[in-house]
Amino acid sequence: MRLRRIQYKTPEQFVRMRRAGLVVANTLQVLREAVRPGISTAQLDEIAAREIAAAGATPSFLGYFGYPATICTSVNDVIVHGIPHEDVVLKDGDIISIDCGAILDGWHGDAAFSVGVGEIDPADQELLDVCEASLWAGIAQAADGNRLGDVSHAVESRVREAGDYGLIEEYTGHGIGTEMHMDPVVPNFGPPGVGPRLRFGMAICIEPMITRGSRLNTELDDGWTVITADGSRAAHFEHSIAITPDGPWVLTAQENARNPWAERSGVSLRHPGDAGIMTKQPSRASDAG
Repeated sequence: MRLRRIQYKTPEQFVRMRRAGLVVANTLQVLREAVRPGISTAQLDEIAAREIAAAGATPSFLGYFGYPATICTSVNDVIVHGIPHEDVVLKDGDIISIDCGAILDGWHGDAAFSVGVGEIDPADQELLDVCEASLWAGIAQAADGNRLGDVSHAVESRVREAGDYGLIEEYTGHGIGTEMHMDPVVPNFGPPGVGPRLRFGMAICIEPMITRGSRLNTELDDGWTVITADGSRAAHFEHSIAITPDGPWVLTAQENARNPWAERSGVSLRHPGDAGIMTKQPSRASDAG
């Protein structure tokens, strides 16, 4: 897809993005609680649609380049973009990645998580833990003045040091704001100290995807579903992040949330008022509406 130049937001626009991010955060929490053996991915999609509508928002995904659902539900060897279906029923031992986006007052939020269904293989749990840890390692580097490559390198380093996991290269994070996918592209690998300088006013989505086997993958005939080439299981985590002078602001974390991976990475999930961004201005003017 063709992307535009980087969009810089004002503090007030970040607050609007936070509202959209909370819709996503709350919807994903409801979905996490709904995951159980016997539920279909179509039922999960119905739950997401209901939650987003109840918040006065609209789904980012539904109709996007023809995508037919509110969320993506990627089960086991599906890496990303799995389409919800009534015939896909979760069972004990599965793992599922759920990706959700919402638009509120013209601003987007986008996040994803992976979770086990019932009791899962310890190796699958380790896969989920490594992927989530790599997300937070990347978020910790999303600081004003750093380079985009510092984020990418942190994600890759955390995955590589954990073991022989397949790190997906073809699908990346992205900028976000008045559109779901904007500049800059945010790879999950690469050297540090390269790429655009991260500046106050930027917002990016960081979203590592890893597998228990090869990083090679293929897209199914539906034009969306991406699976591992070797049938190995996959995990996917994502958050929308605002770059502020006080550090990364996780726009798609729930209010007063606590996350052990965030704490280990030194990322503060603070309330917007604690960030102090309303008293400061970006160094560059916003090109947002």
